[in-house]
Amino acid sequence: MGGVTVSVFDLFKIGIGPSSSHTVGPMRAAARFAATLAAEDLLTRTTRVKAELFGSLGATGHGHGSTGAVVWGLEGEDPKTVDTRLGALRTCEVAESGRIRINGTHQIDFDLDADLVLHRRKSLPFHPNGMTFTAWSGPDVITSRTYYSIGGGFVLDDDGSGSPTLQPDPTPVPHPFRTGTDLLTLCESTGLSISDIALANECARRPEAEVRAGLLEIWQVMVDCVAHGCHTTGILPGGLKVRRRASELHDRLRTAQGPFGATPATGVGPVSPAKADPLAAMDWVTLWALAVNEENASGGRVVTAPTNGAAGIIPAVLHYAAHFVPGVDDDAICRFLLVAGAIGSIYQQTASISGAEVGCQGEVGTACSMAAAALAEILGGTVAQVENAAEIGMEHHLGLTCDPIGGLVQIPCIERNAVASVKAITAARLALHGDGSHTVSLDKVVRTMMQTGADMKVKYKETSRGGLAVNIVEC
Repeated sequence: MGGVTVSVFDLFKIGIGPSSSHTVGPMRAAARFAATLAAEDLLTRTTRVKAELFGSLGATGHGHGSTGAVVWGLEGEDPKTVDTRLGALRTCEVAESGRIRINGTHQIDFDLDADLVLHRRKSLPFHPNGMTFTAWSGPDVITSRTYYSIGGGFVLDDDGSGSPTLQPDPTPVPHPFRTGTDLLTLCESTGLSISDIALANECARRPEAEVRAGLLEIWQVMVDCVAHGCHTTGILPGGLKVRRRASELHDRLRTAQGPFGATPATGVGPVSPAKADPLAAMDWVTLWALAVNEENASGGRVVTAPTNGAAGIIPAVLHYAAHFVPGVDDDAICRFLLVAGAIGSIYQQTASISGAEVGCQGEVGTACSMAAAALAEILGGTVAQVENAAEIGMEHHLGLTCDPIGGLVQIPCIERNAVASVKAITAARLALHGDGSHTVSLDKVVRTMMQTGADMKVKYKETSRGGLAVNIVEC
């Protein structure tokens, strides 16, 4: 038995929009720093705290909600439980009062302009999403910590080595793996499916009932997110004046396809498959992805899957399965999420899921790969076909840039999730029409994605200094 670094519950984290790396990550880092002050008996001595955000965080921090996230984190809030309605109000209160409650208890002066600095053109050497927090007692610095938000809400502490890494979970698991080859070999030697392998590993950490309950909780948050997105109108925040479209599309689809009622699966889809248009299912997939990403863009409650910028793909494809694939029950939903988590862990351990590091291929491409593999298994695919589906999902996102207009997770991010969701379904179905043999392996496409990201110019990696971000005039 050995250790596996990434759990399915690491990849699927309940949090808030609009960005896992720029909102959830900074919030978790700030909370970690505040907790450290308390743990090291420095909190009551602290008279000033300064937060500095570098690289992509500094360049797009305002549009991604990083400033508010840091304030909430310093006050001890958690992305999973923070009140999404009151968070922005609290940031305004801190700005107006000039006071902040570090770790939720210790009040000090806090100047939002002087004590929360966005370095737009300065980066730390290890990763473009770097943060440094410093605490003073009077004129003296009492501690300073640097953290890196590496995508998907994962946060690394700078350990001084110059190359900090995720610390493996010390819990021994029966089937440790890092690569696609490792996973295929395990399945061949044990006769288990990918979901079986993933479930056995999760059960080494917690009882199976807790694993399944946790997965169904994640699914319920996805369902609630889609439902809220399908019934909310208005303009998304941030200044681009992007209109929410999911509600209107939802009403149009329900009207066009007859008097459908709410379904037991999610409550926001057709009771039966489309009557006349053979591609109407794709309209629903588009709707479900739009609904999630509009919620994300508005700072709502979402599941990082594996990032917020790509949060709509797995929910959309899983909604497709729940509504259009016969026999999908709670067990199938759990298996879907387990397979998606297993594939996502390969990307997290051997490559990157950070748009600031490798472009949107690492976010939307990874999510598409995860969803394609998961759908392929619950459609009855072999292990080889599932791996092929994962590979196809990434192969056709290679080179995808991250160039959000205005630094907001809106254009092209929202539509990009919808298109990638349809791609994931196509990838799964294409793999199932084959026998599992293919020229490009999952590991090769993961390696290629990472190499492509390294070659990509910085301006195309979540800095809003290239691509659509500079070619579209903001009105």
